[in-house]
Amino acid sequence: MPIEQIKDIVDYGIIGLLLFLSFVTFLFGIERLLYFRSIKLERYQHQKALELDLSKHLSTIASIGSNAPYIGLLGTVLAIILTFYIIGDQQDTINPAQIMKHLALALKATAAGLVVAIPATIFYNALLTKVDRLLSEWEILQDSKQ
Repeated sequence: MPIEQIKDIVDYGIIGLLLFLSFVTFLFGIERLLYFRSIKLERYQHQKALELDLSKHLSTIASIGSNAPYIGLLGTVLAIILTFYIIGDQQDTINPAQIMKHLALALKATAAGLVVAIPATIFYNALLTKVDRLLSEWEILQDSKQ
């Protein structure tokens, strides 16, 4: 695989995928917050039905939060392979500036993975706390009906 293709995979493929996952996390997080604000607990007769509605998309956010660092790590590994290939390809002199540029590319992929994972994990935990709170409020509502 040519050097430029590996660089493009890291730049556009890995980081593009991470940007897409960040967008999905933000979209699902906002959707859940709006849903939680509009939910009418008194409509639910069964706790399981409420749980199903409340937890929709939460597993996707959790999966993104837990897997984004690995996607960034994949980009890092590819960029380091590229850097070693460049070092090995240089016969007489090693250009430190070119090597530093490629190592920076590797760190960019790692950073992007963390930038996606940290907010996704925070979103997931905050939404899960809200789910627990709404379930408790529903139980209180059910107890007051009896």
